[in-house]
Amino acid sequence: MTSENGEAPERDLPGRPLVATESRDGYAILTLDDPAHRNALSLELSNALAAAVEAALADGARAIVLTACPPVFSSGGNLDDLITPKAPLREVYAGMLAVAGAPVPTIAAVDGPAIGAGVNLPLACDVVLASPRAAFDPRFLDVGIHPGGGHLWRLAHRVGPQGAAALVLCGDRLTGAEAVATGLAWRCVPSDELLTRACALAARAAGRPADLVTRTKETLRASLAVTSAQDAVALELEAQEWSVGRPGFADHVRALRDQLRAAREARASRG
Repeated sequence: MTSENGEAPERDLPGRPLVATESRDGYAILTLDDPAHRNALSLELSNALAAAVEAALADGARAIVLTACPPVFSSGGNLDDLITPKAPLREVYAGMLAVAGAPVPTIAAVDGPAIGAGVNLPLACDVVLASPRAAFDPRFLDVGIHPGGGHLWRLAHRVGPQGAAALVLCGDRLTGAEAVATGLAWRCVPSDELLTRACALAARAAGRPADLVTRTKETLRASLAVTSAQDAVALELEAQEWSVGRPGFADHVRALRDQLRAAREARASRG
């Protein structure tokens, strides 16, 4: 097998983890690490991703960056597994569902093609950063299989029903820049800056109060089902009242106030 750039992929290494984990200060980087199979979502890789998410959260990660060994972010479902299933289809989505269900902010750094079910992985993340080398190509129907894992719902929430129809029904695909223009991704940045930018977002999220970040993410998710401004106000009011009642809230605001006041006074004395 050769990669898309015509080069032979790295050989399989016995005992090598399919998902590499790196712990940083407050967050974790999870890297799909099966380039020999174009990071295909085999049952084994999916289970490894689910286990990596669980381990990162248990280790105290307050944000997660999801990336992949190049040149392909993920080529989607393993074709051999589709011909001879090793497990029910739902189990194949264990890794993606673990990412989607993570209570902490998740950031995808996509530096290559995401194909078929591989598109589900960035869709499962809260924020997607893409490079110019990224591509988003659902391609489910070309394989003769209906989209799964909540793909249509997640995709339509990002790009709208028309965009989902163009991508899934009509076989269109998006580049990294086009993904940003349609709302599938947040920013398109050069490949050599991609992981750094993703880690900067993760570090900023991890540096904020963990309980407040988690509660805000929960409210954000719940707000997607709200159909009126009145219900949105009620939903956020409950969470906001909880936030101002947290221990140390007044001290935190007082310190911020004093810091801003000191900064204003310093500027006034200079000017």
